[in-house]
Amino acid sequence: MRHAFGGRQGIGLVALERIDLQVAEGEFLAVLGPSGCGKSTLLKILAGLIVPTSGEIILSGQRVQGPPRDVVYLFQQYNKSLFPWRTVAGNVAFALRRNKGNRRARAKKRARCRHYLKMVGLAGFVSGGMQQRVAMARALAAEPTVLLMDEPFSAVDALTRMELQALILDIWRKTRLTVVLVTHDVDEAVFLAQRIAMLSPRPATISRVIETGLPYPRDMVETRELPRFLQLRHDLFQALLHRPEQAAHG
Repeated sequence: MRHAFGGRQGIGLVALERIDLQVAEGEFLAVLGPSGCGKSTLLKILAGLIVPTSGEIILSGQRVQGPPRDVVYLFQQYNKSLFPWRTVAGNVAFALRRNKGNRRARAKKRARCRHYLKMVGLAGFVSGGMQQRVAMARALAAEPTVLLMDEPFSAVDALTRMELQALILDIWRKTRLTVVLVTHDVDEAVFLAQRIAMLSPRPATISRVIETGLPYPRDMVETRELPRFLQLRHDLFQALLHRPEQAAHG
């Protein structure tokens, strides 16, 4: 797959070149790369929001030609995806807007909202710093099979980020969603993913795909102290700093 900005003929800025990647059902994959290399563009193509210049995206045997109904895209600027005039429950219920139905259907809808708010730790209160969790709950309420995440924790402090990372791992373990996470954070990629696809600088190609090999469940502190975690972290930083001669092959 290839994508260039500037028209279907590929004239202009080439963002992605020779992208060939398979994601298994139920897998947690991280896409890692330097800033501006095309990670978000790749995710938008997977979501059907951008049509690639050449090549195709196949989901469950079908070519993606627009946003699939069972794929949810969680944007980096999560606060801009929420409706400030709606309540927390109202934002989550927006994902269920197709299911109006009768009284029984509406009761089921409310129950689903409560279920997913509880899953993300919002079963009783919400504060301004928890908008990410509301966005996650709304994404889950749509009951997707694939969750695409574009640096969803980049705007929070370090401790909150670690808590949200642990939360998304717990959700993934319970739901077995297929998750593709775009990040420029090496620690985040190693901590969360089963595999890491590393993109080169633009025009981006997949320079390597690494099995993390870290056991689940993963602990916010102890996993980060494992020798395998530290070695992966070292190797990936070497690669991002363009020191391939010093980086292991993982």
